[in-house]
Amino acid sequence: MIEQYVLDLQEVDDMQVAVVGGKAAHLGGLTRIEGIRVPAGFCVTTDAFRRIMAQAPSIDDRLDQLSRLNSDDREAIRTLSAQIRRTIEGIAIPGDLAAAITRALARFGEQAACAVRSSATAEDLPTASFAGQQDTYLNVVGPTAILQHISRCWASLFTERAVTYRQRNGIDHRTVHMAVVVQQMVFPHAAGILFTADPVTGNRKVATVDAGFGLGEALVSGLVNPDVFKVRDGEVVARAIAVKQRAVHALPAGGTQEVAIDSQRQEQPALTDDQVVRLAQLGRRIEAHFGRPQDIEWCLVDDDFRIVQSRPITTLFPIPETGDQENHVYVSVGHGQMMTDPMKPLGLSVWQLTAMVPMHEAGGRLFVDVTRRLASPASRSGLLDVMGRGDPLIRDALETVLDRDDFVPSLPDAGPGGPPAGGASVPIETDPAIVTELIERSQVSIAALERDIRTKTGPALFDFLLEAFEEHKRVLSDPLNLQAIMAGMEATWWLNDKLQEWLGEKNAADTLTLSAPDNVTSEMGLALLDVADVVRPHPEVVAFLQGVEDEGFLDELAKLAGGTEARDAMEAYLDRYGMRCVGEIDITRPRWRERPTTLVPAILDNVRNFEPGAAERRFEQGRQKAQKKEQDVLSRLRALPDGDRKADEAKRMIDRVRTFIGYREYPKYGIVSRSFVYKQALLEEAERLVQANVLPEKEDIFYLTFQELHEVVRSNRVDDQLVQQRKDAFRSYHALTPPRVLTSDGEAVTGAYRRDDVPAGALIGLPVSAGTIEGRARVILDMAEADLEAGDILVTTFTDPSWSPLFVGIAGLVTEVGGLMTHGAVIAREYGLPAVVGVERATRLIRDGQRIRVHGTDGYVEFLP
Repeated sequence: MIEQYVLDLQEVDDMQVAVVGGKAAHLGGLTRIEGIRVPAGFCVTTDAFRRIMAQAPSIDDRLDQLSRLNSDDREAIRTLSAQIRRTIEGIAIPGDLAAAITRALARFGEQAACAVRSSATAEDLPTASFAGQQDTYLNVVGPTAILQHISRCWASLFTERAVTYRQRNGIDHRTVHMAVVVQQMVFPHAAGILFTADPVTGNRKVATVDAGFGLGEALVSGLVNPDVFKVRDGEVVARAIAVKQRAVHALPAGGTQEVAIDSQRQEQPALTDDQVVRLAQLGRRIEAHFGRPQDIEWCLVDDDFRIVQSRPITTLFPIPETGDQENHVYVSVGHGQMMTDPMKPLGLSVWQLTAMVPMHEAGGRLFVDVTRRLASPASRSGLLDVMGRGDPLIRDALETVLDRDDFVPSLPDAGPGGPPAGGASVPIETDPAIVTELIERSQVSIAALERDIRTKTGPALFDFLLEAFEEHKRVLSDPLNLQAIMAGMEATWWLNDKLQEWLGEKNAADTLTLSAPDNVTSEMGLALLDVADVVRPHPEVVAFLQGVEDEGFLDELAKLAGGTEARDAMEAYLDRYGMRCVGEIDITRPRWRERPTTLVPAILDNVRNFEPGAAERRFEQGRQKAQKKEQDVLSRLRALPDGDRKADEAKRMIDRVRTFIGYREYPKYGIVSRSFVYKQALLEEAERLVQANVLPEKEDIFYLTFQELHEVVRSNRVDDQLVQQRKDAFRSYHALTPPRVLTSDGEAVTGAYRRDDVPAGALIGLPVSAGTIEGRARVILDMAEADLEAGDILVTTFTDPSWSPLFVGIAGLVTEVGGLMTHGAVIAREYGLPAVVGVERATRLIRDGQRIRVHGTDGYVEFLP
């Protein structure tokens, strides 16, 4: 292949990123769009960069050292990357390469001013923008200076910020190469940035224009605040004109300088409304060409716009695909299921196939379309009520959308909205035998699944699983199951509402539910205390567990004194709870049975922080507290006017809560138990595909949907490129924050707590478990890295049932996601832990080790000195 060192921008397009880098590829694409003007220029290709790098073998060793560094080791990265940059800048550009660049420059004129700009191959990609990671030099005059600045651009591939960005995004330094764009300099009246979607709300129908006088460098560097215009449907719908005291202008001999703006012009808009609308229209053309929202740099020269860069906006949350042009309102499934991390394709599709309502995927997360329920006044009130009880921020976000009269059309009450979400259910008797029967039904169904799946392989397995998914849904939709769940929840709501009305006491049900029977999730936390009791008397076992890294450690235990008993206790625990893990709604997540080391830190914490017999004592203390609370509430009620009636009603509801609230946790346990059976069968199938050389590794099946995997098993062929694309996309989804509510316009509607009863500086959330506690905040994002002392307050993004073993050792709980009846809230009440959930950005605003006070009754968190 003949190496090409210089290509005109009009010769390149989006298919040549490997040759010219992301920026140049996009500029080449822009030159092909009718009506879009791009300053003339050329690209020094990655062939030239590779040739330069080959002249410095020492760089190879330094790249090896760099790849071994942790992305947080700032000092080492700074030192190594500076050495690499100095080496590259010191390499003389070979004569034939310099001549090719000088020839390309000649058509601009001997002393033409140019912009010299980096264009890396991992830049301006759909999943990572790399904005600002490499260098740009403006108003460079003459061939000698331009060649020098091309060397600087090559070296800027190894700025500290670029190296750190790549390491954090899992991008190998050796796979990224640098091209350089050289363009004729334009000297604009105004310049700035156009976002074809609102970068704050995500709304795809609102374009945002930032504008200032002179070169755009003044805005990019933060020298001035820009004028900001918002455009929708061809008109400016909002504007904020800044006082612009400074601008950056080009100097005649080269380079740039800051200049003061004449006081009469400082408050003038940099663009007229007509120019803003025209610019937004150009942006829509560019967006249509690239097929996704763009972040566009522009210059205004003599009332004519020049486009100097366009890159995808990578921070926008994707919109579920519907295939229609109607308005839609989506509610996040992850916020209700306590799992806002992205899911892999197999996990998404299995959850969709077993869910009770249709679910739509976007950004690796699932959403439910609630538009029709919102449109009908009858179903709307039920939906808002259930959403509000679960997560007030979701309710507020939905009401915000409804306040825009034109977005959700109003249907007549008889419209096809379906029954209200979580509406009133038919009451059932307060009878513990109902819960016993439901648990037995679930166990029988799972036992049948385990028995029948053993003989199924190949395409027959997938046919069997599709039937199993129907049984899965049948168990969940069993009217008795739904009635039992709702009975416990409705009785809780009734008690909280009535006891506040009659006795002025907030969240009284929190104490009344302590140590409720049949709660499989709270039993799971206490059962790990029992495991710790078996481990504690054996110092050799404790010492061994402190150094455990290998997942096969259970087999090694038997060699130690007391190890056999410890292993048997852990095995028994895994037999009952081993199907659980963090993010367990995603079938692809590693289960405790597959990764038992996850539990070791919690076991060791329990060994250190508790005395023998703690599980039984804690359960009994909770039961007695609830009993005492019941007696206290009933005696206070009887002292009121009409007190006997109130006490009798409350007693009926307390009995109802005690009977049914523990069962609230069982259906999820059943779902996860079934999912683990599905997973084990699918992984056995994956093993056969690996043996047949269809797949390189078993876990590749996680990046295929259930339907795609079915086809791979049938045909014994897989699209390797599709698997790799899915892996890249999954990695990129981690950078996205899923919104609670999302519209089809792409707007992420966050919702707010409408409260004024909270001290200044406190973090507001939802009160889910009463009481007030002070202590040390432990910000923990990975349960396997928990290191808790008695009295610590756990602060994390979300807690699903798998976090319950940690709850026994903490004094309080703060989460970013959660609602009144989500698992973390239920278990916090079970254990009597003051808890506040739904605290926006809690893990970023609260520092690990900081002292805080959690107001679990009133729903806020205070910082302590």
